[in-house]
Amino acid sequence: MRLPEVIGIDVGGTAIKLGRYRQDGTCIETLTISTPQPATPEVVLSGMVAAIDQLDPDRIIRAIGIGTPGPADAEGRIARVAINLSEWSDVPLADWVEARTGVPTVLANDANCAGLGEAWLGAGHGLTDLVVLTLGTGVGGAIILNGNLFTGRTGAAGELGLITLNPEGPPCNSGNRGSLEQHCSVQAVQREMKCEPGKLAARALMGDETAIAYWQQYGRYLGAGLASLIYVLTPEAIILGGGISAGADLFLPAVWQEIEQRVLPSSREDLQILIAKLGNQAGVAGAARLAFQKFCKE
Repeated sequence: MRLPEVIGIDVGGTAIKLGRYRQDGTCIETLTISTPQPATPEVVLSGMVAAIDQLDPDRIIRAIGIGTPGPADAEGRIARVAINLSEWSDVPLADWVEARTGVPTVLANDANCAGLGEAWLGAGHGLTDLVVLTLGTGVGGAIILNGNLFTGRTGAAGELGLITLNPEGPPCNSGNRGSLEQHCSVQAVQREMKCEPGKLAARALMGDETAIAYWQQYGRYLGAGLASLIYVLTPEAIILGGGISAGADLFLPAVWQEIEQRVLPSSREDLQILIAKLGNQAGVAGAARLAFQKFCKE
């Protein structure tokens, strides 16, 4: 019997990545196109539909999942806002794609899709309760409970980078101060050390004591933030992705020290901290998984 197939789409400010997947996780084909500029909703829609036609000329896919750079509504129908895209505000993207393709469609935030992808085919494969944290330009995240993406009552849950670490800390674009993002993102490293994380990691590996001390402090902040998430969610694993995770060996000992100091053993029993495996394909895989879970029940 032929396994159901879907298309996962990751919409970014410079590129739109697509993948055609079988229900067992096999990726049949991928395609990347440049994001049309200016990236207005109608123009992006046309580009996506043309790419879908290229991946599925015979119209055999069962569903489409789309990750967009911003929150979707709870039903996965409306892109409420899309960062780095022009004129995106409450765009009924799922309705538009369905009208143009005749294929059931669902949306989610791109960070949530990346987390779902890691849970399905990446570092979290075989686990059901996960926190996924992306340590990049900002700090994004996803919550996976019982194998499913958790986005809460309005679709906006899982903004893990915006939890507060220091009420008097650096201001955040969200209106918060001292958020996890303001202490653990690429921007935070650049602000505090006037250096890119990769270069700072290289300095630490060469024995630079200032760089080593910084990564230890970084680990303490990250561990304190994770402690709050562990108490609330008691996940089986925390998966760290994003560019900074490449230097995890420099800060993970301090992360574990904070967790062991701050979190009761009963709340961190058998907890694992894992490094993401899928790289920039996580969002595409997760969007496909979202489509399977919504429209192709196993």
